[in-house]
Amino acid sequence: MPQARIRILSAMSDIPAAQWDACAAAGAPRPEPFVRHAFLSALEEAECAAPRTGWLPQHLVLEAEDETAAAVVPAYLKSHSRGEYVFDQGWADAYERAGGAYYPKVQVAVPFTPATGRRFLVRDPADAAALPALAAGLRELLRLRSASSAHVTFPTEGEWEALAGLGFLQRTDRQFHWTNAGYADYEDFLGALASRKRKALRKERREALADGIAIEWLTGADITEEAWDAFFRFYIDTGNRKWGQPYLNRRFFSLIGARMPQDILLVMARRDGRYIAGALNLIGAETLYGRYWGAIEEHPFLHFEVCYHQAIDFAIARGLKVVEAGAQGEHKLARGYLPTPTYSAHYIVDPALRDAVAHYLKRERSHVAQDAAELTDLGPFRRVEAAEQD
Repeated sequence: MPQARIRILSAMSDIPAAQWDACAAAGAPRPEPFVRHAFLSALEEAECAAPRTGWLPQHLVLEAEDETAAAVVPAYLKSHSRGEYVFDQGWADAYERAGGAYYPKVQVAVPFTPATGRRFLVRDPADAAALPALAAGLRELLRLRSASSAHVTFPTEGEWEALAGLGFLQRTDRQFHWTNAGYADYEDFLGALASRKRKALRKERREALADGIAIEWLTGADITEEAWDAFFRFYIDTGNRKWGQPYLNRRFFSLIGARMPQDILLVMARRDGRYIAGALNLIGAETLYGRYWGAIEEHPFLHFEVCYHQAIDFAIARGLKVVEAGAQGEHKLARGYLPTPTYSAHYIVDPALRDAVAHYLKRERSHVAQDAAELTDLGPFRRVEAAEQD
């Protein structure tokens, strides 16, 4: 693209939402929720992803001759490795012990969001020159900011493969995702499981609601500020108990609730006239993304019901193909969520650090693949050879 140029944005407000979203949608009716201008700008305006939290926006815009955006990249200059869900603190410690400066680094990501999706948002999917141009822009950004490295987290497999050919190191991990095989309802899904697993999940769902608990799905205009108040209490309580100061604040939830209500599903549990637990999900074109859970009362199996079983119910009802239930959690396996690979790509300037990380990642990829295969074998689904006898 000889006439193209790359601009660096210090805020999402520096680009019209329509231009960003046209790149993020790439011809689809609308972008996936996490890369929408509304979501990313809400993180900045609420000062969740902002300089004071160590997330300095450095978004890239590839402009055509007419100065319209041909592609965009959500990118941040970072002074730490928190909120990323792809862990490189060991690399940072080793490099700094050797006398190097690992921070600042550049992060191509949706902050605080371990959900797979496009990271190089090219308006025209047939534009083969855009990704190499953006990768070159990232390398120039490293030089301008004296940064050690660039990290692209949770890209698509196609982006991951393309970046490998542009000098990026490949890393893999795994999450647990549920796949809709065209089920008519939850009972139809249970029919695909081994008999013992079916019985266990039916019992689990009954016991989760045994204390007079009712479940509500809130989307669109049904998500009131009162509902957000309740959910935020759950989010803060669970966040403080599990990992210290949560990343998101109350204003962020109001902003996304106002700007993208049709992309949001709140699964709320009510008992004795008040909400006691809830889970936040984002609704994509084909995927339901489970993000946050919290509760102010403890009830057996309520977490599994609100986060996993209800997500399956909703996905089936909406005809969604996948439920991504977030990072970690081998307990998801018994509920029909199977190991699924996730990807990241890493460009490291220092040759010595790059070589050391490359050797580490080769071993790690092998371990991740073996672990995923073993976990899949432990899944709850009926084996083909046993189906006749089940």
